Amino acid sequence: MSLSIVIVGRPNVGKSTLFNRLVGRRLALVDDRPGVTRDRREGEGRLGDIEFTVIDTAGLEQASPESLSGRMRAQTEAAIDQADIIFFMIDARAGPTPVDHDFADVARRSGKPIVLIANKSEGTAGESGRLEAYALGLGEPIPISAEHDEAARAFPLLVRQELAGLHSHIENLQRRRADAASR
Repeated sequence: MSLSIVIVGRPNVGKSTLFNRLVGRRLALVDDRPGVTRDRREGEGRLGDIEFTVIDTAGLEQASPESLSGRMRAQTEAAIDQADIIFFMIDARAGPTPVDHDFADVARRSGKPIVLIANKSEGTAGESGRLEAYALGLGEPIPISAEHDEAARAFPLLVRQELAGLHSHIENLQRRRADAASR
């Protein structure tokens, strides 16, 4: 059974760009305008010897359930339920927003392991936002620039370390899924 990772965050933090980097080709549309990603998209990724399914999601927004944004949020929450691990992405240049704090609570309530990613950390522009991200209570933010491929060598190593630390948790999740599927 394959490991699955969902990438979540508010609109325009770089989720689709990271998704494309992880799958090694441009499967997801990337645009400066928020709201381009409306449905979740899946692809196969690899970090060293770790293979996984990665799920790109629409940006999380506060919205009524019957609105388009509300339906997109429901799809994102379904993807969180489906995944083994959450990559929670923020825009380090903007720093964590109230929306990031709200959705950090959603991610935390899922009970899934969370890897906090501070995207747009190129140069020194995102340093204060990355440090402010500790306030989300999701652990150490991993600084990257998905668009410019900065930290491209460090990111897989850091994520692999996170995944190695979660190995027994992942095995238990996968064992429970296999048991449920065999019933």
